[in-house]
Amino acid sequence: MPASVAASALAVPDSRVRELAEIAMGMDGVFKLYFGESDLPTPGFIKCAAEEALAQGYTYYTENAGLPSLREAIATYCARLHGVQLDPGSEIAVTASGVQALSISLRCLVNPGDEALVLTPAWPNGSAILSMSHAIAKQIPQPFCNNSYGIDFDGLEAAVTPRTRLLLYTSPSNPLGWVARPNDQARLLDFARRRNLWLIADEVYERLYYEGTVAPSILRWCSREDAVVVIQSFSKAWCMTGWRLGWLAARRDLIARATRLNEFMISCPVAFVQKAGEAALKRGEETLREMNGRLRENRDLCLATLNSLPGISTPVPEGAFYLFPQLEGVEDSFAFAKRLLLETKVGVAPGVAFGAGGEGSIRLCYAAHRDTLEGALARLSRFWNGCR
Repeated sequence: MPASVAASALAVPDSRVRELAEIAMGMDGVFKLYFGESDLPTPGFIKCAAEEALAQGYTYYTENAGLPSLREAIATYCARLHGVQLDPGSEIAVTASGVQALSISLRCLVNPGDEALVLTPAWPNGSAILSMSHAIAKQIPQPFCNNSYGIDFDGLEAAVTPRTRLLLYTSPSNPLGWVARPNDQARLLDFARRRNLWLIADEVYERLYYEGTVAPSILRWCSREDAVVVIQSFSKAWCMTGWRLGWLAARRDLIARATRLNEFMISCPVAFVQKAGEAALKRGEETLREMNGRLRENRDLCLATLNSLPGISTPVPEGAFYLFPQLEGVEDSFAFAKRLLLETKVGVAPGVAFGAGGEGSIRLCYAAHRDTLEGALARLSRFWNGCR
């Protein structure tokens, strides 16, 4: 028998979003609303910072945890936004993207056979990384009631076993746009403390928030001794998806181990990209205000259209840049999204890609130019009315 690929790799399901995207990439004229990224370019001042860093020689290895100057900038940024004091030398590690921050955190926390609770519908990478680590993701759907999402705390309590190691949630949520309020975070933290679990908060979309400058962070409520990890990224707020830069903030013991593991995964993030990240943190507030204004207008445009269509129920997102409409009568969201793509050239993500509770919905990313959204919504409306 020939040598084979590892069973753990084969056990990880393919990305249903990527599966549709690969079809779309072979087509012309597609309205691309399937990926979670803005169609705006990276701001010029960030690109200039990278060019200056290259000219200054930032082309070598850095510390495993990232440049001290960037970690200092992150600590200052968190203090300004959340009023929390993080030690840049021991409580922050820079990573090559938010997904790598999540990956290295989970590698530090789970053993083969361990279980993790994951609030869903959610970005599928968390559950996939757990599978790659030979751990088990137990998905707990967020209940939908009165046109908003909540947390099933009874479901969380019932799902805990002696093998449970952690709880992973995302706020603002991809794909729901739901935001965990302070009382939600207090209850999640209390749950984790009582059950002796790690609590991982994916807060990558915290700056894309429509009710203030920044979404509530679990950092405001936890102590330095709490088993809490916060995942962050430069990708969404500063239009840097292709730059691959993120960070994590956590208890000292986890940061120490994650820093050591960085050596064997990436060595260190790219040096001149880290300098670009510094510029984003220090000079990006005006850019963020402009982006949030644009996103709010896009959100309201899409909501008005979707709410006018019979059989579609769309929660109002408080953050991120997604709509997650529930489609009456749709039982196979992948088949629906594929047909929509092939017949109308509108690309959306199928709800089934986001785990338990996602089937029967689609995810639409509204971080696109208004002309793109208007064209896509017109085609989607005609398609939906034709299906009724």
